[in-house]
Amino acid sequence: MHKITLIPGDGIGPEISEAMRRVVESTGVEIEWEKVEAGADVMDKYGTPLPEYVLKSVRRNKVAIKGPVTTPVGKGFRSVNVALRKELDLYVCLRPVFSLEGVKTRFENIDLVIVRENTEDLYAGIERMIDKDTAESIKLITRGASERIAKFAFNYAVKEKRKKVTAVHKANIMKFSDGLFLETAKKIAENYPQIQFEDRIVDNMCMQLVQKPELYDILLCPNLYGDILSDLCAGLAGGLGIAPGANIGDECAVFEPVHGSAPKYAGQNKVNPTAIILSSVLMLKHIGEKEAAGKVFNATAAVIKEKKNVTYDLGGTAGTSEMADAIIKKIAG
Repeated sequence: MHKITLIPGDGIGPEISEAMRRVVESTGVEIEWEKVEAGADVMDKYGTPLPEYVLKSVRRNKVAIKGPVTTPVGKGFRSVNVALRKELDLYVCLRPVFSLEGVKTRFENIDLVIVRENTEDLYAGIERMIDKDTAESIKLITRGASERIAKFAFNYAVKEKRKKVTAVHKANIMKFSDGLFLETAKKIAENYPQIQFEDRIVDNMCMQLVQKPELYDILLCPNLYGDILSDLCAGLAGGLGIAPGANIGDECAVFEPVHGSAPKYAGQNKVNPTAIILSSVLMLKHIGEKEAAGKVFNATAAVIKEKKNVTYDLGGTAGTSEMADAIIKKIAG
């Protein structure tokens, strides 16, 4: 029996989270879900979009899966997602990107993995107004954070039988910060002679990805570049609606779809649940349920390929729950 924290989120989050829960349970894996609340909808109840009991639940269970959450507009809270990563030290943002037959896209056979450092760089939030007309943000890169994200990328390559890691940087201009990231990645690469290592300047990497994405495998990125390249690569494969994600630390892991909470579609049983269902595939692998992970992935891919029971964005007329029903039926055989 696995005990997993479930954060349904808000907007479309509860609908797609319920679809995911039903799909995962249909595999026969025994899971006790600990359901907790977070997001803009709980501000009045708790005075914060990220109540302390949510963090305690994730720390206790070590594994969580969440729907998208809306960050309240205004001062005082930058992002629920950023706060989760910071409080739980989820230093890896893992985003696999792959083609699914039946998804309309300009490219075929996309198979990439973004490994993004999650805790520092410009996203550390070290910024100030120097005067009323001048803002300053500080880019923070440390050897320690660079080492642990590089180690994760290479260990992931070994575990998943990947062949190459490409470090993405702008060390030609930012010689100290990005230079340190690149230098550290090169040193870690020496411990993995079976994995090919190379590096690319970030602007050139963008061009390479839209010209010849088949040349790349795992992209090792600092926070900002990883954020940008994640969406670029998702676009290569068909968009954020099919893009899974994971935030992983040494103690805990939180799995989530890459897309937002789309509150205007809330309650309409309309939105594509694929991204959170594929995020559950990553979760199932993480907890050692590889057979169940394969069942969920294969069933989801089969339903999308058939295009009979898919949501509007995938060319069908099915609702969120009906698409989940079709995936469950495939899992049942």
